[in-house]
Amino acid sequence: MTPAELARQVRLLEISTRHSVTEVFAGDYSSAFKGRGIEFSDVREYQPGDDVRSIDWNVTARAGHPFIKRFTEERELTVMLAVDLSGSGGFGTTHRSKRELACEVAALLAFAAVRKGDRVGLLIFTDQVELYVPPKKGSRHTLRLVRELLAFKPRHRGTRLAAAADHLGRVLRRRSVVFVISDFLCDDLDDSVRRLAPRHDLVAIDINDRRDFDLAPAGLMDVRDPESGATMVLDTSSRRVRVAYRNAAAEAASRRESVLRRSGVDRLSLSTESEYVHELVAFFKQRERRMSR
Repeated sequence: MTPAELARQVRLLEISTRHSVTEVFAGDYSSAFKGRGIEFSDVREYQPGDDVRSIDWNVTARAGHPFIKRFTEERELTVMLAVDLSGSGGFGTTHRSKRELACEVAALLAFAAVRKGDRVGLLIFTDQVELYVPPKKGSRHTLRLVRELLAFKPRHRGTRLAAAADHLGRVLRRRSVVFVISDFLCDDLDDSVRRLAPRHDLVAIDINDRRDFDLAPAGLMDVRDPESGATMVLDTSSRRVRVAYRNAAAEAASRRESVLRRSGVDRLSLSTESEYVHELVAFFKQRERRMSR
């Protein structure tokens, strides 16, 4: 991809997501997450009925009559996008691959975060951390993240979520919102989630394709694992083979969901053929309602 082609793709993605961010998505994103807490704003004179626990005794002593502290909610968030670009992301049976969907979703989240003045960073991983861009504010920084997502060529094809979890555990010094965008075809999900979930607001965005769960009856097929390179021949015309494949995929998905639920991690499943903007909006509205209870 030439620099001109990359710039064109970034611009097209920015334009295509602008309506979603400005008209619909940004408000739901903002309401669905809390800032770090409250921060000191200023002081004012005490009035009858004020909470005496809020009295600023230093100012009160200097002024000779009581003053109380005022606080405001600190809205700024640190948002980290951990995006899986392992070999299985190249799979897709519709107009987009799982990798393309993951990059579009990450870009939309990045544009929404920068619109709200949040700091946003990027971690690209396979079976190791391949790229880390520390969180910053600003549209130029966000465009850089999108360029990295679109142009990046991973050196490895496997998936090890623990590599991403370990790295984030070292570099994120304060509580952050961490979006892990992956198809979660890995065997270390439980351990990785237990490392991240207690310290951060972790959201798992599960990227999948319908053929991850259901084989089409297309006769004999040479099947290759895009991460390990292992190959085998499947007789997809056999109902027994298709049922076994469907059951194995459903069982794996159920295990993933159970791990995330036990750790209190929110999960959103997105298909390569889904209208993902509407599904994201619905997800954040549901999250906002739950947090406001």
